[in-house]
Amino acid sequence: MSHELLLNEEVYHRFIQKEVPEARRFVWIATADVKDLHVASGKRFVPFVQVLARLVRDGVEVRLIHAKEPGPRFRKDFDQYPEFVESDLFEQVLCPRMHMKVMIIDGVVAMVGSANLTGAGMGAKSPRRRNFEAGYLTREASEIGQLMDFYDRFWIGDYCGPCQRRDVCPGPLA
Repeated sequence: MSHELLLNEEVYHRFIQKEVPEARRFVWIATADVKDLHVASGKRFVPFVQVLARLVRDGVEVRLIHAKEPGPRFRKDFDQYPEFVESDLFEQVLCPRMHMKVMIIDGVVAMVGSANLTGAGMGAKSPRRRNFEAGYLTREASEIGQLMDFYDRFWIGDYCGPCQRRDVCPGPLA
């Protein structure tokens, strides 16, 4: 199956828990909001940034685009992992216009949906406390290629020149 509909906690179980930790080359994330997100690891929960830090240590490139400053609890967790500062494999960009929610792994699987990179959006919160979310997981090569091209063009700054939000942008890419 080239497409799989993910609803609510399926986003967490199917993509965050199953696909992301298996990345071997890269994980590209685009989201509007970044907040505290914890994931199951054995019998306990760990910050999602710990999973990303492990990937970076294992040689996996991680790119993160988000629209606003991360929440304070995310920032506190993030600051515990020196690999985010010391490794060239982690890159982060803040763009006030970013609203898409996309994750691309190794160029072979992607998820496009409504969930931000937050505990309520993608996390392991109780079904009574989390957001209602929907997304599609795809392994369709042509679609992933288009997403990667769009993401990469954004990453190298192709959209910065004509952007009319430069007054609120902390660091244009171009």
